[in-house]
Amino acid sequence: MRWARIMGRGLLVGALVMAGYAGAGAGADAAPPGAAGGRGPLTLVTGRDLTGYLQPVLDGWNRTHPDEPVKLVELPEAADEVHAQMADSLRSGSSRFDVLNIDVAWTSEFAGNHWIAPVDGRGLPLDRLLPSVADTATFRGRLYAMPYVTNAGLLYYRKDILDREGLRPPRTWAELEKEASSLAAKYRIGGYAGQFLPYEGLTVNVAEAVQSAGGSILGGDGRQTTVNSPAALEGLRFLTRGVTDGWIPREALTFKEEESRQAFQDGKLLFLRNWPYVYNLASARDSAVAGKFGVVPLPGPDGPGSGVLGGSNLAVNAHSRHQRSAADLMAYLSSEGVQRQVLTDGGLPPVWASLYSDPALIRRYPYLPVLEESVRTARPRPKSARYEQVSLVVAAVTYDALALRQTPEQALARLQRELQDVVRGG
Repeated sequence: MRWARIMGRGLLVGALVMAGYAGAGAGADAAPPGAAGGRGPLTLVTGRDLTGYLQPVLDGWNRTHPDEPVKLVELPEAADEVHAQMADSLRSGSSRFDVLNIDVAWTSEFAGNHWIAPVDGRGLPLDRLLPSVADTATFRGRLYAMPYVTNAGLLYYRKDILDREGLRPPRTWAELEKEASSLAAKYRIGGYAGQFLPYEGLTVNVAEAVQSAGGSILGGDGRQTTVNSPAALEGLRFLTRGVTDGWIPREALTFKEEESRQAFQDGKLLFLRNWPYVYNLASARDSAVAGKFGVVPLPGPDGPGSGVLGGSNLAVNAHSRHQRSAADLMAYLSSEGVQRQVLTDGGLPPVWASLYSDPALIRRYPYLPVLEESVRTARPRPKSARYEQVSLVVAAVTYDALALRQTPEQALARLQRELQDVVRGG
């Protein structure tokens, strides 16, 4: 997903894609495992910081740690390029980068490949985090990262239209279908859209539908495929029914984050599933829906659904020579003061629970309570050392169902087979 581009445009990125760099290889800058653990200068690698908030944060560290200064390396915006460069660098055994700001979905992959070091959580404020967020940093029961930024999908709705009709925002799929079907036709706009192009965004949308219905894609250890279930079928049917019945417009099958955001912002959609960054952009002076929309948690079959956690985690390169300094930097970046800056200066959702009930922050960001509720009920994406392949398969197969080339039953049976091939031995 185009997280880095989104980050520079508004408040709160969905699942921020942070990355690495194809280092010079396992030559002069490589260190053997076990040789790390000392103190010294650090390099923090991240995706492009288009808001410019991170360097001032690191300047604060550098003023108090003159013997352990941090150099910031920013990488490209495109997620696929970013992931490829990071994987190449880590795979080579390079120690060029010490601390890595990685997408939460990559934590399991990097841990499973032994590219990042296990984390001693005793010096980290894990007890101050939103409970669901901490799980994104673990793999097979062990802590491998520190949550830094979080995110969860929200349902945006046209408040002016629902108010005019005397309706409340939907809490269930049935309510959403009914309102999207009847009001979309009446007002000549699209009913509902998410991110339905076959890429990571579709994997997220499908995972949300499946888990909201009580299902899962993979088992907890990432080695078992669990997607061919009645609950998963209910979730996929919800999405395909929208296309068949027309309350999900066919155009939505071409949407990523920005295309769907623009359609809602232009007044062409009644409901939109997207990340919190949309709020500020849709509230801008040039937005057709400024002052006319609201936001609520995603609906599910019988009540509020379950979103997918986005955001980024901080991890330490397993080949870093300065892992003690890296651990201290992680503690600094996850402190309350920096977490407040993450929101106020970076426009990103913090991981500290107390910030979501801060009256001053709520006045500035009125949707924080809704975001907190959504984050608390959200779940990580399927955990697998082969997550990239898992996501590609989920998106490709379920897109065929949304495009009505396969029935949901056929798609899930195929998905079960193909995912088994991917996770075998992972």
